[in-house]
Amino acid sequence: MKAESEKQIQKAESLELDQSSFGLSALDFPLIIGFDGKRAANNLTGLGNYSRSLIEHLADQFPENEYFVYASKVKSAKQIDTFFKKSNIEFKLPQNGNFLWRSLNILKDLASDEVKIYHGLSHEIPFAIQHSRIKSVVTIHDLIFLRFPRYYKFIDRKIYDWKCKSACKRADKIIAISEKTKADIVEFYGTDPDKIEVIYQSCDDSFKTPFPQTTLSRIRATYKLPDHYILNVGTIEERKNLKLLVQALKGVAEEYKLVVIGKQASYFKTVEKEIEKLGLRSRIVFLQNIPFADLPGIYQMAKVFAYPSFYEGFGIPIIEALFSQIPVIAATGSCLEEAGGPKSLYVNPTDVDGLTAALNKILNNPSLQKEMKEKGLEFVQKFNSPLVTQQLMNCYRNILS
Repeated sequence: MKAESEKQIQKAESLELDQSSFGLSALDFPLIIGFDGKRAANNLTGLGNYSRSLIEHLADQFPENEYFVYASKVKSAKQIDTFFKKSNIEFKLPQNGNFLWRSLNILKDLASDEVKIYHGLSHEIPFAIQHSRIKSVVTIHDLIFLRFPRYYKFIDRKIYDWKCKSACKRADKIIAISEKTKADIVEFYGTDPDKIEVIYQSCDDSFKTPFPQTTLSRIRATYKLPDHYILNVGTIEERKNLKLLVQALKGVAEEYKLVVIGKQASYFKTVEKEIEKLGLRSRIVFLQNIPFADLPGIYQMAKVFAYPSFYEGFGIPIIEALFSQIPVIAATGSCLEEAGGPKSLYVNPTDVDGLTAALNKILNNPSLQKEMKEKGLEFVQKFNSPLVTQQLMNCYRNILS
């Protein structure tokens, strides 16, 4: 492995265009920026949406640059096909791919393509990139596997830790998606805080424009949505704490239902038992595999968005709700106050009565609903795409300067 690593370093350096020999700076030219495209090219939720959104906004806001997305395969799906149709976003397959390509051999491709910055969008960058002329950035979304190890299998936890710790050590710059994540990186890895820049996430622009009533009516009919509902979005797993929301629903007027959108993990059985115990089967609707184009409409028709998760790196669903002008209730204890702002309501993630009270406080008070919608929309502008994208480009250029 060591010999292979040294060989790739030599190749990368020999292929890299050294502009300094001509008295020129990388900033004098349009940039070629490379991205770890594993999720962008294959995932339709979560990190896939984050990756595509980040690159798309860069491509739109800074069209003079080229954006190369590196992945060993690509999934055929509307979201992904549309993404790669942009003229300055290019999908890059391995020149000589093997199982080491993403971690090591990609350096040859990056150097050959004259990439100036490589951005690892989810916790890892190629080994030995620090020995090449290619500058590197890594995004760390969270260190939940260290903060709450019980939620992860032992081997997964060890692999995540190894990759994150190594990337944080070798990258030229670390992007944390919240102040809480930055604090966790400093605490667990002893990283110099000056090496970490907090750049928040935005959400897809489709959440930022109200749908026409005809579209909302079509969505309501398609998914048989109740007239009045509380919304929860996210994988149904223990950390997301859906059981607390089910328990709180018992104390809310029966006209209000609960709509849950998300993949069902093994924890779903625990939630089902609680639903049966409380006699709430008729008041809860579970939806899966919702087309992304319809999701903003489901948000926009909700009365409240409730997100009692024990721990998050940031909380994109909260941003989606605020842009959709829906009042938000979230849990204390991680970064959700950063995402939700001062006018959202927060409860301890173990406090059923507190969550019930918060739900009723909003549902029974139209003037509070109006205030939370207006103030929430005002607050969430700090996460709007143009601002976040400019911060990211500033980060890239500062690394090169």
